[in-house]
Amino acid sequence: MEPYLLTNKSALVTGAAQGIGLAIATSLARRGASVGIVDIKGAEAAAQSLTGQFPEQSFSGFELDVRDAEAVTAAVGAFVESAGGIDILVNNAGTAARIGIEEITAEQWQRDLDTNLGGTFNFIKAAVHPHMITAGAGSIVNISSISGINGGAVSEGEAGARSGPAYAASKGGIIALTKWVAKEYGRQGIRCNSVAPGPVESALTAGQAYDTSDQAIDRMGTPAEIAEAVAYLAGDGAAFTTGQILRIDGGAVMS
Repeated sequence: MEPYLLTNKSALVTGAAQGIGLAIATSLARRGASVGIVDIKGAEAAAQSLTGQFPEQSFSGFELDVRDAEAVTAAVGAFVESAGGIDILVNNAGTAARIGIEEITAEQWQRDLDTNLGGTFNFIKAAVHPHMITAGAGSIVNISSISGINGGAVSEGEAGARSGPAYAASKGGIIALTKWVAKEYGRQGIRCNSVAPGPVESALTAGQAYDTSDQAIDRMGTPAEIAEAVAYLAGDGAAFTTGQILRIDGGAVMS
């Protein structure tokens, strides 16, 4: 089989009703995967849209809050039952409070941690045990950020100067969790990697102006460029790759 095709694979993507998540779901579908769309709203409409584009594959929508562990477990179980398994899990759902540490509230801090890091944990736990363990295979791709590496890119806009401390901390936690999962389950056929975007044109960066002049590639990235990196890590072409953080950032971070 062509290593970059995903024919007969089933993939579950969170935060996939729009933006980067929808681009990821579309990229996986274009390679032949059947895809489950997870989002707090709009998931069913996105699944219907993909069905129209790729009528020979199956798509389903699950509208839930990724912070709700019981809802996550139920959704993963329902997806596995309908798709016959879960080969690929992409954790993309996220929030970002652009508030400094002196002003951020406990609720805003916890929201970003629980959504970004907690949601990723909830889906990994539900997918790995028992489904990927039973299958003896699986590919997990977590969307982190260069904010989890360098503390966040500086921007200017109405929503604030940069992503806040909870966002940076949660994305750094995703990077550490990615490596832990890779080490824990590699011998059971399960790979876990992360894509760390730099500034990307998306809902999270709307209204923000990023200075990209220090990047080797002087522009913002696109959701499609993040999606292509995810598709590579998800497929058999990356069969010997695990525990890696693939930075798609125009050369913003090179160390």
